[in-house]
Amino acid sequence: MGQSQQPLTGKRVACLAADGVEDVEYTQSRAAAEQAGAEVHLISLKSGEIQSMNQDINPANRYRVDRTVNEANAADYDALLLPGGTVNPDRLRMNPQAMDFVRAFFQQQKPVAAICHGPWSLVETGIVNGRTVTSFPSLRTDIRNAGGNWVDQQVQVDNGLVTSRSPSDLPAFCAKMVEEFAEGKHIRQMATA
Repeated sequence: MGQSQQPLTGKRVACLAADGVEDVEYTQSRAAAEQAGAEVHLISLKSGEIQSMNQDINPANRYRVDRTVNEANAADYDALLLPGGTVNPDRLRMNPQAMDFVRAFFQQQKPVAAICHGPWSLVETGIVNGRTVTSFPSLRTDIRNAGGNWVDQQVQVDNGLVTSRSPSDLPAFCAKMVEEFAEGKHIRQMATA
């Protein structure tokens, strides 16, 4: 494939996820990045494997962790992917190192994509303040309380930050994620980090 078909060739993407990640959100978004040429690493809270879920309650698959959040450095990556599932981002937002890792991508002006409950990490780090984002509808109040402008859109882009609502939005989410990751650093990204 040529460069036009693989816009993420040479880019490294960190996918931050923990036990409870929604399987389809992890697998489809990771596959989209890899098919576009990116090298994707699964970053998690512990080494070994994480357990993914279907609809939050049904165990799906196990995935090998490439690095723990304590071993990973945002400077080694070009972009960050935050898949959802209810339990996954709830575990992540309780871990200070994971939230520092997320915050570092914004401080380094790198693109970030979060789907479903993934934006909980953006709420926890204060990143949604002043930004227009979407998410699973149950996060609407959390996002507004954190100073964000929540919209009910299939996909929303705000200066390198891509957000979507649910697995049904994955085609639009993946397309915009690849587009924003290919664009690279966004100068205004750091303004609210």
